[in-house]
Formats: sequence, structure tokens, C-alpha cells
Amino acid sequence: MRKIDLLLAEYGESHRNATNKLIHWICVPLIFWTIVGFISLIPAPHFCASYFGCISLVSIAAIVLVTIFYLRLSIVIGFIMIFIMLLMEHFAYAVNVHFEKKSWLIYLGVFIITWIFQFIGHKIEGKKPSFLKDIQFLLIGPIWLLSFILKKMGIRY
Repeated sequence: MRKIDLLLAEYGESHRNATNKLIHWICVPLIFWTIVGFISLIPAPHFCASYFGCISLVSIAAIVLVTIFYLRLSIVIGFIMIFIMLLMEHFAYAVNVHFEKKSWLIYLGVFIITWIFQFIGHKIEGKKPSFLKDIQFLLIGPIWLLSFILKKMGIRY
């Protein structure tokens, strides 16, 4: 069995309850976005592009590192996640521009609220979050959700 299949199966073991799954469908993307948002606030040189906005060197470095992790698991998922991370970066840029120096409060608020719901979901599930066993599961959550979408669309990853 491929490593990605093993990781997704192991992650799925503590995500079988329907309520916990629903919470994860909402909270995992939001948590991922808040992390992108926090990273976008680190002072660094930025590159700007029409219709996209600006992206910092730190954000680019983070996207490259996370993409390497995903590409080692699956080329298809790796390329889709590049697009997703850039889209999240675009929305983070919009928040940063609109809320200026207070955008970190939005990221922090969303981060705390979504983690509270995540832990509520795991309390309902009766199982600990996967990342408590292995930190890499923080990156598996988003692709666990993506794998359902790809399967529904008949796309092999």
C-alpha cells in the first residue's frame, strides 16, 4: 500500500463519526487558512501580481516546503494543494489589506474557535486527534478532505 493511502487510512480511523467529520470539513480548511494568514504577516519582501495581490518570500518558502511534502505523497495532490495554498494566500492578502494591522486578530479568532470545535468533534468521536500521535497529521487533514473530493470526481491520486 502507498504511503499516502496508509496515512489517509490512519487519519480516518479517528474521524468516523458524522458530526466529527462535518466539523472537520468546516474547521480544517479554516485552520489551514489561518496558518497561511499568520505566515503572510511575517515581515519579509513581497512580490506583487495583478489580480492576485502580493505574496511574501516567507509565504513562498512555506508553500514550497509544504508542497514538497505533498508531492512526495502524490503528484496530483501536490499540484492541487499548490493551487489551494495560493488561493488561501490570496484571501489572506485580501484580509491583510482590508483589516491592515488587525488582521492577526481575525486569524487568531478563527484559529481558536475552529480548534475548540475540532476538540469538541474528537470528544464526540471518543478518539484523540491524530496529530497528538504524529505531528505530520496536521498536514494530512487537508488532503484527507481533498481525497474525498477527488474520489467523488473519479480522479486518481
